[in-house]
Amino acid sequence: MAIQGRIPVEFGHVFPHGVYATGPAEPLTNYETKRPEVDKDTGLPVWVVDVYDADPAAKHKASAIRVRVISRECPVLPEAVAGPFRPVEFTGLTVTPYVEVVGKNAQGEPITRVAYSYRATGVQAPSGTGRARPAGKDAA
Repeated sequence: MAIQGRIPVEFGHVFPHGVYATGPAEPLTNYETKRPEVDKDTGLPVWVVDVYDADPAAKHKASAIRVRVISRECPVLPEAVAGPFRPVEFTGLTVTPYVEVVGKNAQGEPITRVAYSYRATGVQAPSGTGRARPAGKDAA
């Protein structure tokens, strides 16, 4: 069977350099109804945490990411360490790839790219255990 829906992933494999939240978690609001969104699978509220990927090779636009957190209560983020930046780690992380149209070429055909939607069940201060070990490094 092909993989369908949300794919469970380890935080450290997706974000080996970590991420920094730039503000508090906020409820995700439906654009049309102006009501808070609920997760269709669990019925729980959906919160949004805006983060920046700390990967130094990430391009600026690609480093700004919105992670949806499915939780009964609003996630409480750790204290900021530098300005508004709060190092965070997501638990219960899933990824859903999708095709995004980013423009049209000279012939009017769509230009697409693979994009990713991230969901989690929790957010916490980095534990150090969820991070992927850099390639080529031996365990200490």
